[in-house]
Amino acid sequence: MDEDGLPLMGSGIDLTKVPAIQQKRTVAFLNQFVVHTVQFLNRFSTVCEEKLADLSLRIQQIETTLNILDAKLSSIPGLDDVTFEVSPISVTNETHSETTSEQSQGVPVMAIRNKMISEGLDPDLLERPDAPVPDGEGEKNTEESSDSESSFSD
Repeated sequence: MDEDGLPLMGSGIDLTKVPAIQQKRTVAFLNQFVVHTVQFLNRFSTVCEEKLADLSLRIQQIETTLNILDAKLSSIPGLDDVTFEVSPISVTNETHSETTSEQSQGVPVMAIRNKMISEGLDPDLLERPDAPVPDGEGEKNTEESSDSESSFSD
């Protein structure tokens, strides 16, 4: 016997003399278990879906911001000759390398259009870059946006 007074090997009860559990009770316990498990899994999946949707939206916003930044940097003349050192990083995740190769193809037009709409600019200017700027406000906004860092933050 252990310190609680229980036998170490088995419960010491002869199971042949113990009456069987009623079938209705067994079914009721099983039903209760299934119902509670399903409710838990439904709540869990709902929370996971909400968090994944929020994360997906945040990633999309970051990608849009990075694409706009890339477009702004590529529009600066003279940066083609600038060289910089990149430390080699070994990446074993294939999805990361696929994403990197997709991003190196250029800035998606829809990302630029979305950012322009969010900043109150006319996205149709992308289709006609030589069009005159209405009322001269665009030149003022261009100067302000190039000087401020607020356009880079969320």
